[in-house]
Amino acid sequence: MNRVRSLAAALSSLLLVSVLAACGSDGDDAPANVSAKTAALGTIEPGVIKVAVQPYAPYTSVQDDKIVGLDGDVLTYVAKKLGLKIKPQVTDFAGMLAGVQSRRVDITIGGVAWSADRQKQGLFTDPPYYSPPAMAVRSGKAYKTVDDLKGLQLGTVEGYVWVKSIQAVPGAKLHAYPDANGVFDDLGAGRVDVGFLDPLIIIAAQKERPDLKISTQYLTPPTAAQVKAKPAYEYFQPYQTGFYLPKKATKLEKAISEQIDAMYTNGEMEKLVKKYGGDPEQFLKPAADVATARRGVDRPQDWTPPSIGQ
Repeated sequence: MNRVRSLAAALSSLLLVSVLAACGSDGDDAPANVSAKTAALGTIEPGVIKVAVQPYAPYTSVQDDKIVGLDGDVLTYVAKKLGLKIKPQVTDFAGMLAGVQSRRVDITIGGVAWSADRQKQGLFTDPPYYSPPAMAVRSGKAYKTVDDLKGLQLGTVEGYVWVKSIQAVPGAKLHAYPDANGVFDDLGAGRVDVGFLDPLIIIAAQKERPDLKISTQYLTPPTAAQVKAKPAYEYFQPYQTGFYLPKKATKLEKAISEQIDAMYTNGEMEKLVKKYGGDPEQFLKPAADVATARRGVDRPQDWTPPSIGQ
């Protein structure tokens, strides 16, 4: 998701643990129908993986007690491989982080962006995908670089990191909305030139609201020199997502990361990205700084992020 929220939002999440439902006991004995290998993963309830999500289609939503969407499908595939039953708990973004950091849940998913600050309080898997800087643009218009955005009317959702990026664009005017619908409404009405939202949200809106006459475009990321001159431009670059787990869940994180990496190799990840209208070339090939950001932080110095076409 946008989901590179401000640090303040991440910290305030600790105050919202109460929004999550109470978890089961940490019984040491696994049920008879759970294999020793699955029980050894160390989930709160043996054989079950408790997942905190917020409604954020087409990344995550809960239907008939099942998580659907891109992240939901990835976790469903992984859980099946590991012999785990998924038990979702619906909350908000702050509650998702709080649930993990207090180990009220085993994991949270849904476009959660890796950051050096977040990894201090939890574990991130290898990236299931990379979220490219996507723009909702009125049909017939084309914008490729940050310089093309100068002086334009730019929209996003309140609290998303693109707020800071937009404010750094010379002459651009920020339009911040409570949700994505406000961005799309004003884009369709011509009050906004470009909307910055997560790519699958834009792609879904194109299909569901053809009257808006919008298209999805990907911004050419700013150069290192541009980011150095304007640090807020950092958020116009792709960000790596991850599934987020409690600090002590090392065995579970490793097992899930291994399955994610395998999905890049066997074609499953590419298939799922295409299912939701994403471009695998945009979603499944890491930028150069993905590896350097995590090496020596929460990955070894020789870590190579997963990618298609390797």
